[in-house]
Parts: sequence; structure tokens; C-alpha cells
Amino acid sequence: MVFAEVRKTDGQAHAARTMWNLLHAWWRMMPKEKRTLANADAAIRQAREDIGFLAVLPAQAAQAVLKTYFQAWKNCWDGRADAPNFKGRFRTVMSVDIPQGRDLNITRVHRRWGMANIPKVGRVRFRWTKDLPVGKHANADNRITGARLIKDALGWHIAFRVQTLEVKPEPHRGPEVGIDVGVTVPIALSDGERYEHGEWLTGKEKAKLLHLEQRAARRKQYRKPGERASRRLHHTYDQIAGLRAKAKRRALDWQHQTTTAIARTYGTVVVEALTITNMVKSARGTIEEPGRNVAQKSGLNRSISGEAWGRTVTMLAYKTARHGGTLHKVPAPNISRRCSACGFITPGSRESQAVFVRKNPDCGWSGNADWNAARNVLHLYRMGHALIPAAGRAVVRRAKRVKSATAR
Repeated sequence: MVFAEVRKTDGQAHAARTMWNLLHAWWRMMPKEKRTLANADAAIRQAREDIGFLAVLPAQAAQAVLKTYFQAWKNCWDGRADAPNFKGRFRTVMSVDIPQGRDLNITRVHRRWGMANIPKVGRVRFRWTKDLPVGKHANADNRITGARLIKDALGWHIAFRVQTLEVKPEPHRGPEVGIDVGVTVPIALSDGERYEHGEWLTGKEKAKLLHLEQRAARRKQYRKPGERASRRLHHTYDQIAGLRAKAKRRALDWQHQTTTAIARTYGTVVVEALTITNMVKSARGTIEEPGRNVAQKSGLNRSISGEAWGRTVTMLAYKTARHGGTLHKVPAPNISRRCSACGFITPGSRESQAVFVRKNPDCGWSGNADWNAARNVLHLYRMGHALIPAAGRAVVRRAKRVKSATAR
């Protein structure tokens, strides 16, 4: 996008965020019997007339905000999410919805670039990364139904919604495999295969990130309590966010390529049922009972969060289903401590992060600790200890909650 297009899209995103906040204020103010879709629609129409800058948001995009807000309350009532709240200016992902695919008028310029029409912005160019059903390739069963503009630290991106008719895949006849996820070795398979990656940022990029973080800390210490951040500090924050977004994009690319290769090769994939939120809890403790090795635990927590094990399992779930395979989860306790050769657990068998040596003289098996854990994962599945057959896109349903006062 050029500068003028970016400013117009930013204005639409801020208008959409303001529309959400106005809807939320209206919802909390109205009695329960008045909270209907028709009344909300009349309220946003009146707001678009009374507040001038809301007119930059297309009417269809405003209707999309309304539908998204009502769906957020339904998700809350069904226990799938928390109650919707106000959206802050700096801590909210900026986005604009284009609910009608016919408004886009997509054309392909050449192999790498395409053009799309954004309402009230104009024709914009986007990177063509995946085949889209446009022109003669589009029909009633395979067509673009809309799009969503999303802004991150690297700029604006467009995600298209495609309605397509997918054929049910044939059952995958590939072998079974157990997977152990870790920090030093991100993914280890029970057949001895390992998937590793390097640092997400180069040496120069890491040095630049450290320099920017130190600069931000110096500038922040001169701010008085309650004083707004300067433009220079905001610019430094933007640079830091850009480098972190670049690292996240590289991590996502590696995860997609790795999980796709696994889903294509194996028919049954077995993983541990890890409770990651408990694994990354702080070891700080309390004043009366302070924790031990707090700094080391903090570093481990950052490494676990950086590997994004939950996202890897989510990708494997829908990709194995897409290729006709299945994904299963088995209990996680003692998987790293159990010997995959004899099946017994002996204290001290895991000598280091990478080496597992059975301390029982009757066995004496030794090998890679990650491979040993992956073999244990597959063994538990074959013994019938699978917890959750996760074929297809896994959706975690939260426990039922009492409706908040504003929802009743």
C-alpha cells in the first residue's frame, strides 16, 4: 500500500474499533429486553449520522462489526470465550472486514502480485501467495465470499474467505508415529527423525533488538508518572514490534512446513496431552515462601512459549484430518522418565537433556532422551491409553460460567 491508502485503511480500522466500543456501551446501558439486533442496527445507523469520522467505514463493514459483537456474546454464553470488552487504541489488533466478495474484484497482475478493490480505499496491490478462485476458476462451489484486512507490526495484510467444496479424503495408510516436543529439540519422532530449527533472528537482528530495548528502557525512565509516551519512544516500540513480528512469521513458516510434512507422511500421529499453562507458571513464590531458581525458570518459560507447542498440535490436528489421518493425545506424566525398552521408571535415568541411560543393571538401555520419550508416547497409544481422539480441527470447549451482570 502507498501512504494515502495506508492512512485510509487506518481510519477505517479506528472507526471499526470505535463502533465496537459504542456498541459495547449501548449494550451495557440498555435493559435486557431492548438488546436486539434490530435496535442495535438502528443505533449504529444513528451513530454514523451523528459522528462524522465513522462515515469512513463502509456500511457493510459496520454491519460486520455488529454481527461480530453479537457473536462474541453468544460465544460467552456458550462457555467458549470470555465476555467482550472495550477495545483499547494500542492493545487491539486493527482490522477491517469486507463481508461481500463481489466488492473485491480481484485480478492477478502476474505470478507474484494481484490487485483487489477495497471499499472507500481503492485498488490495492497484494502479494499472491496462494491460488484463489477468480475468473474462470470461480463457480458456485468454489468462490471468494469476503476478506479481512489485518494490521500487524509489519503492515497491512489481507486474508480472503473462500467457500470451497472439499472431497472427503481417503484414509491415510501411512505408519504410526509418536511425537515428543521439547526446547532443545523442538520435535522428535519415535522412528528417530528429528525436526530442528535455528534462531528466528540473525545475529545482527538480535543485536539491533537488544539495542532498541535498551534505548526504550532509557527513554522510559525519563517519563513522569501519567505522562504520555513521546513520539520517539513510540517509534522505538514500533521497531521492536517489527523485529518480533518478523521472528514470529519465520516461526510460523517453520511450523507449517514441518506439520505438513508429518501429516503427509504418517497416518496416525500421537502427541502428549500437555497442560502448557501450568508448565509456564512463574516460580517466584511469595514473600513468606520465595521460589528457587527463579531466573532459570523464567528463561525456561520463555523458551516453552517461544516454541508454541499448542499451535503445533493445532496445526497437526487439522492437517492430519485433511490428509485422511488422525491425531491422538496420551497422558504426559512420566513419559520422559520411563525406559522405552523395559518399561520401568528408575530415578536418575535421564542423565542430561539429551542422554537417557537405564540405571537398572538388568536392562542397561541407553539412547537419546527425546527419542526415548517419543517411543513412550507411541507405546501408550498402542496400549489403549489415548485420551482425546483429535481428528479434525480441535476446539476446546470451556466450562460453563455464570453470565456476567451485563449479559443477564
